[in-house]
Order: sequence, then structure tokens, then C-alpha cells
Amino acid sequence: MTTLTTPTTLIQRSSDFVSTDIAALASHMDHCASKRSRFFGLHAALELMHSVVFSRIVTAAVLSMALLALVGIV
Repeated sequence: MTTLTTPTTLIQRSSDFVSTDIAALASHMDHCASKRSRFFGLHAALELMHSVVFSRIVTAAVLSMALLALVGIV
């Protein structure tokens, strides 16, 4: 009967990958936490407004031109 064995160097190597990944994740989380300032909410709101407006820039331009033309006619 054949049994599968894992060499101890392979186990140590895989645990090194895990500890490096955990260290990288912790570093990333610390970096993100330090970047979250008191203006984070304002920045998020402005970023949302920017994405909404610029995703519909052609529609917004056409509507504003139509509104200006309507106001100019009346």
C-alpha cells in the first residue's frame, strides 16, 4: 500500500507564503486606514457625482443645450 507524504520543506514553504500574504494584507489595511481622513465622505460623494455625470455626459450636454434653446426662444 502506498501512502502519500508531504515533505516538511514543502509545508514550511507554503506556510511562508501564508505569512507573507497576511503581512501584505495587514500592510494594505494599515495604508487604507491611514488614507481615510475626515474628508473621506466628501471625497466619496464627489467621486460618485463625477461617475454619474461623466457616464451621461452626452445626455447632460444635449439636455442643457435644449434647455438653453428653450429659454432663449421664450
